[in-house]
Amino acid sequence: MAIAKKALVWSLFAAGGTLTAFLFPVLIALFLLISLGHIPDGLEYAAITGCISSWPGKILLFGVLFLSAWHAAHRMRIIFHDFGIRADGLIANTLYLWASLVTVFAAVFLLAI
Repeated sequence: MAIAKKALVWSLFAAGGTLTAFLFPVLIALFLLISLGHIPDGLEYAAITGCISSWPGKILLFGVLFLSAWHAAHRMRIIFHDFGIRADGLIANTLYLWASLVTVFAAVFLLAI
């Protein structure tokens, strides 16, 4: 019996989409505040560095990067298909390889901090 890979890809796509839908509006609002010169107390450099250098912060940031990369890869696959590019095997392998590389680079970078 063949192992179904579709459920794994769709679960990563759905989790990444949900996480992205919740986080990106908040990030846009925070970056807008920072660009206007209103830096909230918890967003100073020392506070963010302290958060990211702790293990819970690393795990949280890794999860966000991991799920967002897989969501973006699958979304791009669907966009290529919608534009009529039917080389699905090549596109899927390329985009999922990209998502895998982003995941590995994120892990290496976060472990180095």
